[in-house]
Amino acid sequence: MYKHLTREQRYAIYLGIQKKESYKAIAQAIGVSTSTISREVKRNSTRNNKYVWNKAQDSAESRKHRSPGNRATSAEIIWRVKQYIKEEQWSPKQISGYLATKEDIFISHETIYKLIRNDVTGELAKNCRHKMKYTRKSNGYHVTKATNIKNRVSIHERPQEANGKRFGDWEMDLIVDKDSNAILTMIERSTNYLMMARLKEGKKAFPLAKVVRRLLLPFKEKALTITTDNSSEFAAHEWITAQLGVQVYFTDSFSSWQKRAVENTNKLIRQYIPKGTDISSLTDGFIMKVQKKINTRPREKLNFLTPKEEFFKLCV
Repeated sequence: MYKHLTREQRYAIYLGIQKKESYKAIAQAIGVSTSTISREVKRNSTRNNKYVWNKAQDSAESRKHRSPGNRATSAEIIWRVKQYIKEEQWSPKQISGYLATKEDIFISHETIYKLIRNDVTGELAKNCRHKMKYTRKSNGYHVTKATNIKNRVSIHERPQEANGKRFGDWEMDLIVDKDSNAILTMIERSTNYLMMARLKEGKKAFPLAKVVRRLLLPFKEKALTITTDNSSEFAAHEWITAQLGVQVYFTDSFSSWQKRAVENTNKLIRQYIPKGTDISSLTDGFIMKVQKKINTRPREKLNFLTPKEEFFKLCV
């Protein structure tokens, strides 16, 4: 969730600048992102481009009271919110966080949800990931000793460091149609960056492994692990490890929650490639367009930056 800087944090920024510390060092000291420091200094410096903490605080307070969050939301902001939903399929939290972080426009996600619920046409709800319908599922725990994949390495042997916070840990899965045409999806867990590719030979294990190699080869030096399920199409995992030096780990049976990042992303993709779609009819250009859509959505976990921004910042 987006949070405003406190008076104390602004004072710490002021002291850091006086000491000629880098924005990165200041950000780490007060527990925010480097981009937050950059935006704060840019927005709230004086006309002489000097950052004075008490003047910055006054400027921020003044802007807050001028923002739409403290009066009826303008028609222009409502129109923009609707466009983000209909054209980009962003969630209310993504829209609220993006506008606050990037433009100092404050509209709560609850206000946006209310806007969606009051839309009698149903068009806004149709463009939401869950269509405004929610179900809860319990996470079962099924430790397995699967035998369908030779030399399978269990997720329970995966290093503890591969917890979704460090850069370079991947998850992979398939989106499949009724004729076994398939799209490979791969997610870098810390940034949620997505890569997609059509499998021209369907769910065959070795051709799939070659596609994995092609996608990850440019980032070979940064790739650390891959996690997937026990489907036979991932049986060529040892070839992937030999080619890329990346160990492949397998989840327990019936435990899709153990690769939650790629599962959740596949649900986003289904907004554009619904179940029942003939995957063979999709062009590579369309698949890349979907990939771009997902990678340019602001994410709350990234302080409302996009997966694309964060991934290429960290992979250099």
